[in-house]
Amino acid sequence: MPRPIPPLNPLRAFEVAARHLSFTRAAEELCVTPSAVSHQIKVLEDNLGVPLFVRDSKSLILTSAGKAYLPGVQEAFRQLVQATYRVQRERQMQALKLNLPPTFAVKWLIPRMKRFKARHPEIDLRVSTTKNMSDFERDDVDVEVRYGRGDYPGLHAERCLAVEVTPVCSPALLDGAAPLARADDLRHHTLLHDDSTYDDVSNPDWATWMAHAGVSGVDTSRGPSFWPSHLVIDAAIDGLGVALAKRNWVRRDIAAGRLVEPFPDLALRIEFSYFLVYPEERESDPRIQAFAAWVREELARDGDGEDAWQDSPGKQKP
Repeated sequence: MPRPIPPLNPLRAFEVAARHLSFTRAAEELCVTPSAVSHQIKVLEDNLGVPLFVRDSKSLILTSAGKAYLPGVQEAFRQLVQATYRVQRERQMQALKLNLPPTFAVKWLIPRMKRFKARHPEIDLRVSTTKNMSDFERDDVDVEVRYGRGDYPGLHAERCLAVEVTPVCSPALLDGAAPLARADDLRHHTLLHDDSTYDDVSNPDWATWMAHAGVSGVDTSRGPSFWPSHLVIDAAIDGLGVALAKRNWVRRDIAAGRLVEPFPDLALRIEFSYFLVYPEERESDPRIQAFAAWVREELARDGDGEDAWQDSPGKQKP
């Protein structure tokens, strides 16, 4: 029966010590003490039954057995490094790197990620958030969700969410002293502001919604402001006032009873939508295909699928 392969640590100590011809320098590379290196070499020599080094007070010299053994050990480590790299690269290839608007990630994706993992356990999502658009040639991003009109030259853009804004508040606010039966009653309540409306003219603010609802004479500048958008939703849940929120982001909170929508018939449709965006040459990437198909399923589950999932102008629906 062949003898077992020596332990890995002694082999590593031998390779490094033989390369440096110094236990001290080997210890520095391995972040151990010289005596620890010497001990590992002794373990290996005992395992092999032959000395590998000749030691004296001034130098370290490989024996004939050590010289014969070193190339094979170095080649084995090279193969181990290459095999490890291949496995890690294959694992990384299964990761899908997403760049999302912060509130899209918090309010839409994260609550659904368990279902994605159950459907595609082989794909790990790597999620980052920003309100800025990525440069796909420069940034390490596979898929991005963008908020706009879908006009992104050279990129495949599919509309995944159409957007409406609607006032929302804590159920406790409806039972308070101030009435909230009509839109005009908002003058008696604290208005919570989403600061992203100032960065993007497509996002209606309270003044725009009041005009849409036919309400006048309300000071819409009063009240605290928040960014990102999910913070204004959290403030409404905590009863700080009434928020003007995207319906897509508050649907789960309304269903759970954390929020109510006092005027559902006065929701205001926004010109911009959320688009799933990636380079056209990546359309056949199975990871992207799997993620896009899953997004469609989730939209259909929410009742958004038929209305919201449309390609940008000039493209055909897959």
